[in-house]
Amino acid sequence: MATIRRVRYYIYLKDVLVLSLTAFGGPQVFLAMVINMMVKKRGYISEQDLIELNALCLVLPGPTSTQTISAIGFKIGGPTLAYLSLLVWIFPATCLMIATAFLIEYLQANTEGALGFARFIQPMAIGYIIYASQITIKKMIHTVEAALLMMIAAFVAFFYNSPFIFPIMLAIGGLITTHNYNKQPVIKEKSKIKISWRNFILWAGVLIAAAVLGHYTRLLPVRLFENFYRNGSLIFGGGQVLVPYLYTEFVEFKNYLTSEEFLTGYAISQSIPGPTFSISSYIGALSMRDLGATGMITGGLIAAAGIFLPGTFLIFFIIRFWDELKKYRPVRAALEGINAVSCGMLIAAAYLLFEPLDNNFFNIMAIIGTFALLQFSKIPSPLIIVIGVLAGISYQWIIS
Repeated sequence: MATIRRVRYYIYLKDVLVLSLTAFGGPQVFLAMVINMMVKKRGYISEQDLIELNALCLVLPGPTSTQTISAIGFKIGGPTLAYLSLLVWIFPATCLMIATAFLIEYLQANTEGALGFARFIQPMAIGYIIYASQITIKKMIHTVEAALLMMIAAFVAFFYNSPFIFPIMLAIGGLITTHNYNKQPVIKEKSKIKISWRNFILWAGVLIAAAVLGHYTRLLPVRLFENFYRNGSLIFGGGQVLVPYLYTEFVEFKNYLTSEEFLTGYAISQSIPGPTFSISSYIGALSMRDLGATGMITGGLIAAAGIFLPGTFLIFFIIRFWDELKKYRPVRAALEGINAVSCGMLIAAAYLLFEPLDNNFFNIMAIIGTFALLQFSKIPSPLIIVIGVLAGISYQWIIS
């Protein structure tokens, strides 16, 4: 039995590594790849269970793809395999984004007009968000009520740009659609829900401890961990929703990065495989650039730990009783409203990121062109970013 268990661990972790190196194109592509590899090829989990599990992860704050991978690992081999899955999944993207931070810092220190190559990929990042919004809306919005909730959520998220409003809107959205519970199929076989609070206490304990230590020590590494852990605990709706709030905190409020550095990093993060939350490693590394190479590596790793841990703790808390909880029709009905609000947040995120850019012809065409390529062509996502980089280099050479 032990031999089978070791082989299962090895095969699953190898599959996770393959996904972490090949899952380009965001959460929609990721889910399709997981269905193909882990449902159809390996049979780790049924397709229906995977879709419900992914919906649960959408409801929780934090990175959906990371939580999904960790939850599958938990079902197969318990907490040990789940944490190993987490490390294998985030490691390649974290390393790549820290390396990107080093590259950007080196270019700016040694080359005049260093970010000229990013002339077009900064607005292209907006095109990626619009594309993600369009796919997500098509997948999740099926009723007039959901469409209205989405538009209201977009309006509120735009004018009240605070992460604390997100959980409130999601809760309200879920409550609004619970009245449709009678449209859900009845599942008669129910048993008493048993809740273990250990992981919830762990999540809350780390959140409080990081806030207290950050306040009293004022040490940058501690404050960075608290910043990212707080964002990972409060942001619903995935990486696209996370981005504008990281921008507000680290660019506009703390001035750790410039707008150009941030948007360049986000665009590059869209061209690498793995979780979109990996942009946090890039931000963390540049936030500690004054401490040299060691500081940048430390900042990148601290940011990764801060952003990925809270969602992992929360999914481990709920996954233990999710199979029983989802049998209740109001719970399933609430997912419609929660998903609609998440779509509204995506719409607001696209506009919030466009605000710092110049409202000119080139930026508008870069956004429209990126969306068109993603929507109507089969050009891989990384190659589209390469095209944008080459266009920026050519533009810089022509005007110089």
